[in-house]
Amino acid sequence: MSANTDPIASYAAQAQSGVSSAQANKSAESLGINDFLTLMTAQLRNQDPMKPLDGTEFVAQLAQFGAVSGIQQMQTSMETLAASLRSTQALNGATLVGRQILAPTSEFRHVEGAAASGEVEAPAGATEVEIRISDASGELVRRVTAPVVNGAANFVWDGLGDGGVVAPSGEYSIEALARVGSGAAESLEVLMSARVHSVSIDPSGASLTLNTALGALAMADVRRVM
Repeated sequence: MSANTDPIASYAAQAQSGVSSAQANKSAESLGINDFLTLMTAQLRNQDPMKPLDGTEFVAQLAQFGAVSGIQQMQTSMETLAASLRSTQALNGATLVGRQILAPTSEFRHVEGAAASGEVEAPAGATEVEIRISDASGELVRRVTAPVVNGAANFVWDGLGDGGVVAPSGEYSIEALARVGSGAAESLEVLMSARVHSVSIDPSGASLTLNTALGALAMADVRRVM
């Protein structure tokens, strides 16, 4: 009666004497399909004739190994794709530096002597839109009216208060109101124009941030690039 030997231990002992020091440092994660098949062959050669190994178990092991190998290859492909997308995103972001964009906001930083402009989408039936600009304390600084043309009202604030006094630099808020017929005034979203000074990319590469006078804006916030 033949001795019952451990096929894995037997194969490991045979392989150990033939590998180089570099191969000896090879990690378990680097086990390839060829190595797996070699181990399977060694098991078959060293099995106990009185207790033959189940072939169905080998097929199941092979299927599991193939699935894991496929997942690892897919993960590598996804990492390569993500790196490519990050590069593309960085390139696209660089093309926006120096360009004017329109983005929704209710607050902005005003620089003394500079003008501010933007656009408001007006409801059907509205003929003009009133823009109200207030300082950080909430005090109304200026009212600007803009006619509605093709459903939109473009406005420009020259940086002056209602009395013609130059508004100092600081944080300001802005809102837009429109009235249709004799109805109540409706508050509308304000899109302001700003120049893109620089672009920041999230360390994970998942998002792109535009640094503008309106603050940091996500690419998804941009309504128009001019």
